[in-house]
Amino acid sequence: MARKIRRHNIEFTEELGKCTLPQILARQAQMLGSSEIAIREKAYGIWQRYTWKDYLEYVKYTALGLISLGLKRNDNVGIIMDNHPEWLFSEIGSQAAGAVSLNLFTSAVTAELVGALARIHASFVIAQDQEQVDKLIERKEDLPQLIRIIYVDPTGMRNYTDNNWLLSFKELLEIGRKYDTANPGLFESELEKGRPDETALMIMTSGTTGIAKLAMLTHRNLSSMAKKWLATEPIGIGDNWMSMSPPAWIVDQMWGVGVTLVGGMIMNFPETIDTIVEDFREIGPSFIITSSRFWEDLASKIRVKMDDAGFINRKLFSLSEKIGSAMVACEALRKPAPVYLKVLNTLASLIIFRPLLDRVGCSGFVSAFTGGHPISPDVIRFFRAVGVNLKQCYGLTETCGIFQIQPDNEVKLETVGKALPGIDVKISDDQEVMVLSDITFAGYYNDYEATDAAFNDGWLLTGDAGYFDDEGHLLIIGRKQDIIRDKKGNAFSPDFIETRLKFSLYIKEAVTFGEARPYITALINIDMGNVGNWAEERMIPYTTYTDLSQISQVEELILSEVKEVNTQLPEPMRIRRFILLYKLLDADDEELTRTGKVRRRFVYGLYLDLIDAMYTGKDRMEVEGKVRYRDGHVGMIQTTVNVITVD
Repeated sequence: MARKIRRHNIEFTEELGKCTLPQILARQAQMLGSSEIAIREKAYGIWQRYTWKDYLEYVKYTALGLISLGLKRNDNVGIIMDNHPEWLFSEIGSQAAGAVSLNLFTSAVTAELVGALARIHASFVIAQDQEQVDKLIERKEDLPQLIRIIYVDPTGMRNYTDNNWLLSFKELLEIGRKYDTANPGLFESELEKGRPDETALMIMTSGTTGIAKLAMLTHRNLSSMAKKWLATEPIGIGDNWMSMSPPAWIVDQMWGVGVTLVGGMIMNFPETIDTIVEDFREIGPSFIITSSRFWEDLASKIRVKMDDAGFINRKLFSLSEKIGSAMVACEALRKPAPVYLKVLNTLASLIIFRPLLDRVGCSGFVSAFTGGHPISPDVIRFFRAVGVNLKQCYGLTETCGIFQIQPDNEVKLETVGKALPGIDVKISDDQEVMVLSDITFAGYYNDYEATDAAFNDGWLLTGDAGYFDDEGHLLIIGRKQDIIRDKKGNAFSPDFIETRLKFSLYIKEAVTFGEARPYITALINIDMGNVGNWAEERMIPYTTYTDLSQISQVEELILSEVKEVNTQLPEPMRIRRFILLYKLLDADDEELTRTGKVRRRFVYGLYLDLIDAMYTGKDRMEVEGKVRYRDGHVGMIQTTVNVITVD
């Protein structure tokens, strides 16, 4: 039976598009009140509920509390939080007072946080817990403009009661309530001062090539993006969205303060990252957009579990996967599947796929999307074969998130589909993807030069190279600046190779090289969990990641995986030599961004000696490497790595 979709009427939705985000919340609270759930959070195994009326009330007291403490219009507020309702209360509350919010990653080290807050002259910071507070107290002298730090989780904060710089979120709300009593109507007055073309929030770009920029997004950017999604996907009032990506990433901003707010959806917050699968099963989210790494890891976990299953179950799953893949192939070619294949696929779904998807919490998805980084078509094929409607999509921080998606009846594994309505996309003469729409950002904070360079006659320059196929689907080749030409002039995208390597159960990360070189090489991180299990099953002893990565049997295992990938690649793109890195690439060592993207130039500079070794005929190399821990301490690793040749 088809899902019944409840939506606001067109006139009401159009009216919301003329409002700021806090004004949208106020109108939704007026329309949906206490009859509809707006937010759910799981705490201690129980789902806590907030209606739209509750949502507005918490935002109101947050805003008034900040105003009473000295927040002014056009001030900047830093938010260092995980996925909790207080993130929404803090962000929209700040915006209701006329301020601009900047979300930062809780995993960021002290220098990153303090540097970003100093750049925007943040007057307030709302932090998750003691860990984040300690980072800021450590560098208090570098934040002279900061009036207060408001912390959400009081655990461990008992010994900080004498610090006048700190205030609990609970106390902030109480201050807001008292201020409301003393100043009736002030919140509504401040709310109505907002204009949709004002900056609502800033998002830090990934910083893959250097210092991250601060992209400014307006209220209109977010509401316009929301309306485009609502016009395209079968979503509406009461549908569930699970917030699982960091609030500092554009995807949860696009949905959390965009689509869910305009569409009247329910924002769900899992208890912990480890309970997501269980929480999926309880809530049954309708839609999910998350990073390619999530889907790569989930595919890996499923395949590992099936490898550990009994003989009959393994064979049944293998046969069912082949049947599902055949259905996917028919779908990609736009031709009807034979009757016998449909019957077999229905049986496979009932017996194998549905119980499997229920166990991993994915059985309720209407649509699932992957974005943020290229993903191997093999991952898409795998999930579609087992019954998950997974589709690749594409977007940028500067476009307010995802603007290219695959229509359900036109899914192609290699493409990112077609643009949402009202968005124009074209390809420049040098193959750069360009975008023209009301979703494009307002500019980079305090960086006119970079803002000017980001546009060409009103068109946003994405920095990505791509092309359209015969049916109008966009294919992304990779970052324009990352396209590599080898010594013979053959061009290739590192992402194209790396995503295929990472489909392996045993490869966590890979970085390929070959610019002006005679052949392609790679630095590879093993997946310690899966490789560790593989080693234990074969009674191979090891202690640390470094130890495991240097075992000869593990090198042979990864060599076989690389050889398999090479069979899928054109001759010039095949990997000829590789090294298993002695440590995992880490954001704290500036090798990855906080969203998990490889900072290719940094990696090249850090590991130049290893890269050169793969081109100078060396078979072994002694290395001494630095590791930066979360507390800022730098440790040293001394080991010997092998250069492995692929026949």
